[in-house]
Amino acid sequence: MFSLLFIFFSLWSFSSTQNEDDYEDFIYLNFDNEIEIPPTEETVSCDCQREHTEWDKLFIMLENSQMKENMLLHSLDEILKVELQRLRGEMVQLVEDFSSLCITSTKQATSWISSQLDQILARKSQEAEDRSRMLRESEQGKVLQEILQLSQNMSNRLSHLERAWQRKEELNIQQRGLPEKEYMTRGDNFILNSLWQELQETKAELKESHKMKTQNLLPIGCETALLFPMRSKKIFASVHPTTEMMLSSFTACMWVKATEMLDKTIIFSYGTKRNPYEIQLYLSYDSAILAVSSELNKIVAPNVISSGQWTHFCGTWNSVNGNASLFANGNLMKASSDIAEGHIIPNGGILQIGQEKNGCCVGGGFNESLAFSGKITGFNIWNRVLKEKEITRQSGEESCNIRGDVIGWGVTEILPHGGAQYVFTF
Repeated sequence: MFSLLFIFFSLWSFSSTQNEDDYEDFIYLNFDNEIEIPPTEETVSCDCQREHTEWDKLFIMLENSQMKENMLLHSLDEILKVELQRLRGEMVQLVEDFSSLCITSTKQATSWISSQLDQILARKSQEAEDRSRMLRESEQGKVLQEILQLSQNMSNRLSHLERAWQRKEELNIQQRGLPEKEYMTRGDNFILNSLWQELQETKAELKESHKMKTQNLLPIGCETALLFPMRSKKIFASVHPTTEMMLSSFTACMWVKATEMLDKTIIFSYGTKRNPYEIQLYLSYDSAILAVSSELNKIVAPNVISSGQWTHFCGTWNSVNGNASLFANGNLMKASSDIAEGHIIPNGGILQIGQEKNGCCVGGGFNESLAFSGKITGFNIWNRVLKEKEITRQSGEESCNIRGDVIGWGVTEILPHGGAQYVFTF
């Protein structure tokens, strides 16, 4: 019995051991605490399939991450686009607001600057007029003072002469015993001769003083002048009329004070590219010459100007019969006919003072030997022939207050170039 029990327990123990081995082979625990079925021949292919599935999952995760990244980038692009559009709109609005503000501010600043400039110009103009008037008055006062001083000197001289003559004659009477009547006759002659001599000396002194004082003065009624300080091909003045220069007749007048006159010294010229000699008024030593259409159609007035002296010139021309005239100081000096008869002065040319227009443009092709040096004022041009009374009036006190209908002194734009400049001469 005991042996049977022993055998039974042995077999049970062996069977249990075998069953445990089989069970361990069949069931095992993984690291995730999950019960898995041990691999068999049928599960070998399943392990491979599980390995491929993990790679697929990895690739799927990568694809998902790539898709998410693309989606994020796309979202960022959309956000950036929206933000940029909004920023662009804000910038456009800011620029519009700023531009409108700048335009308003610019207009206000321009208006303010313009008003200030107008006020300054008006003030400076008034100051210049006052200064010019004061200078003229002071110069006139100086001249009168010098005249009074000369008169006083003359009176003192006459008094000294009279006292000296009286002393001398008293001595002669005492020495010779001449009768009183003869004494009076000889005394009267002596006084008259002495007075005449003193008056001649005083007259010469007054002339010299007047010459010195008036050599720098402008003509009566003129306040400004164009100064051409030297003869140079770069020094001239360009005239810019607002009306057309197409003329069938004209009258040109101006005051001229030349420093030196050569064979051809240009006062003013008007010309086009086709013909630079449409109108010319120039000096040749002491003569004045007016040429129309060409240098061959001209009239010459000799002995009409001296260097350093103001002279008023007027030149007239009419296309109908070719009549042309030259006036100096209000007097007719020369007249001729058949001067460029039937010719019409064309528009679109260049008008210049102090140089001949013989180049392509303003300031081009100038000749130094033709340049004017001196002063010019009261430059006016009319589109008709003035009457002699009107021309005589031009040379009077109102010469600089009368304006031409084509060129008006003090109204038409005249721009000095090079060293030419406007001056207030006193």
